[in-house]
Amino acid sequence: MSISGGGEDLLLDRRLLRRRLTRWRLLALAALAVVGALVFPGVFDGTSRPHIARLPVEGLIVANEEQVALIDALAKDDDVKAVILSIDSPGGTTVGGEAIYDALRRLADKKPVVASIGTLGTSAAYLIALGTDRIFAYETSLTGSIGVLIQSPEFSKLMAEVGISVNEIKSAPLKASPSPFEAISPDARAALQGVIDDSFAWFKDIVAERRKLSPAELAAVTDGRIFTGRQALAAKLVDELGAERQIRAWLESEKGLEPDLPILKADPEGEVDVSDILSGKAFVPKWLTLDGLTAVWHPRLD
Repeated sequence: MSISGGGEDLLLDRRLLRRRLTRWRLLALAALAVVGALVFPGVFDGTSRPHIARLPVEGLIVANEEQVALIDALAKDDDVKAVILSIDSPGGTTVGGEAIYDALRRLADKKPVVASIGTLGTSAAYLIALGTDRIFAYETSLTGSIGVLIQSPEFSKLMAEVGISVNEIKSAPLKASPSPFEAISPDARAALQGVIDDSFAWFKDIVAERRKLSPAELAAVTDGRIFTGRQALAAKLVDELGAERQIRAWLESEKGLEPDLPILKADPEGEVDVSDILSGKAFVPKWLTLDGLTAVWHPRLD
């Protein structure tokens, strides 16, 4: 059957429309795949299969609800057979370290957890390492620095030189002390020392309990000094020198893990909310979205 001129144009238009629809469908599927990879990274990067999770802890340790939530999620994930805490941090706040330590102890009740100290794992970073089943370090890693401090600048002499004074009305002499606007008083110093002593006792109790140290051994490692990995091994602060190869060997021999399990990174930064994608927040650095008051004066383990 032949088709006249008008019918040929109609058929051509339909073919063009079909091609356009097919192209848009492919583009839509590609967009959905990108969104799915962001929102459900495990489906696309292979973390939904049995594996060992590597959890990095880098930089300053601060209170981080997302990181604690990730640790709790790893405890519930049946595909995660063990967790390697990969540490490269000088320490941070006491509360930040305590929260991660507690989360790691909960995780260790469910599956094997080991710490791998890289270049640096001191103070609060060493505290969180204590939350694992076994601590590994390189021979030249730096660790230790077990202690607590509070630092506060004081500009009273500089202010006096330039003729600036600050009027303060306090409910009590120790309120808002130490202050950068005045020299610290003996009473304020004594009160802060009490805070330091109490926090330090808490830290030492954890070290003694987790590392099974005698009072003499504990005193030798809690004067604030740092240790190389080799020194830390001799002082019983770490269990073994080495990294991934030694960790795998221990997990296989002591915990019965299969030798071919892949090690995959567990990264909280990979979890993106759909609303953040639609609003554009997912593509904006976090420091640009900070709002409200920030507290920058904390007891720190460093």
